[in-house]
Amino acid sequence: MGERASSPVPRRLREARELLGISQRELGVRAGLDPASASTRINQYERGRHAPDYGTLAALARILQRPVAFFYAEEDGLAAWICRYEAAA
Repeated sequence: MGERASSPVPRRLREARELLGISQRELGVRAGLDPASASTRINQYERGRHAPDYGTLAALARILQRPVAFFYAEEDGLAAWICRYEAAA
């Protein structure tokens, strides 16, 4: 058995959130998560302990001003290209 590849979603979430300069709690609340658990849920997503479902990721992407595909891009160059493409569309 080979090594299981890890998802790029946790790293991309943290990267986009930190670039926007908002806390985990603020991101979660703005995306419609329960304020009592918003920080914990975003922390779990960013640590890769849990993965957001597509609807939640789409809400997070809207807040973070990134296309959903950005979060799935394994290579940094591809992630940057996705953002440029979306901005030009």
